[in-house]
Amino acid sequence: MIGRDALKLRFVLPMLGALALLPANAQAQDAGLGAAGELVDPDILRVCADPSNMPFTDESGEGFENRLADLVAAKTGRKSVAYTWFPLVAGFVRNTLAANRCDIIMGYAQGDELVQNTNAYYRSSYVLVHPKGNGMEGVETIEDPKLTGKRIGVVESTPPTANMAANKLMRTAKIYPLAVDTRLTPSMGEVMIKDMLAGKIDAAVMWGPMAGYYAKQLGADLTIVPLVKEKTGSRMSYRITMGVRPSDQEWKRTLNRVIRENQAEITRILLDYDVPLIDEHDNPITQ
Repeated sequence: MIGRDALKLRFVLPMLGALALLPANAQAQDAGLGAAGELVDPDILRVCADPSNMPFTDESGEGFENRLADLVAAKTGRKSVAYTWFPLVAGFVRNTLAANRCDIIMGYAQGDELVQNTNAYYRSSYVLVHPKGNGMEGVETIEDPKLTGKRIGVVESTPPTANMAANKLMRTAKIYPLAVDTRLTPSMGEVMIKDMLAGKIDAAVMWGPMAGYYAKQLGADLTIVPLVKEKTGSRMSYRITMGVRPSDQEWKRTLNRVIRENQAEITRILLDYDVPLIDEHDNPITQ
């Protein structure tokens, strides 16, 4: 999932760079969904993605966005899925979607201006993660006094840092780097869970899909609490959409139909990866 806020969610933000204009002489493909001026490939689902960003995407095809891409391809009559791999760094949209090297970004935070958003296909939040039995039972907000003095892991410049700073938790926090090339370095989500298991930190505040996935992968018996009860500070929950070019209106409508007609299957895929899903009333979605 990407976007100005979404990259923070993925730990690689805060800006993707300005959205480059499409070349003035770009020509629409003959069969592009029947909408004049749209550049969408009618036969192949062309996806822009990071090659090493589990649980979202991976060159091996193991991420949940890889599985969602397969679903979208099947439901839109595409013969195959083709990827343009590019790391989630500044210029991602400019060098992929805006350059017409692909037609869709599978996960993008709603409301970001760099792309046109489809309807949201899931909603999740930042979460508090801690080992069971460590005295943090019942903590549901960053404001809880039980967190005072704790060594809490958090990625720099992500939304929870503002809330933690307001509650004077950054004094004892362990700060993890924001911009990491996961082709060369492990995901900070994985690193934080491992540090917690090793006793280097007491808890972590991180994006829910990463917490759920790496807790399961590492066999960790952890408590994962969606931070949906924060009363002040940065918002912790986000709707996640698919991102397309602003010009591709018919393509967006097609994807909205796919999402609407296949929401149950999409939700099953997300739950397979232990994504903490929440509905519009902040209630957990478990099936």
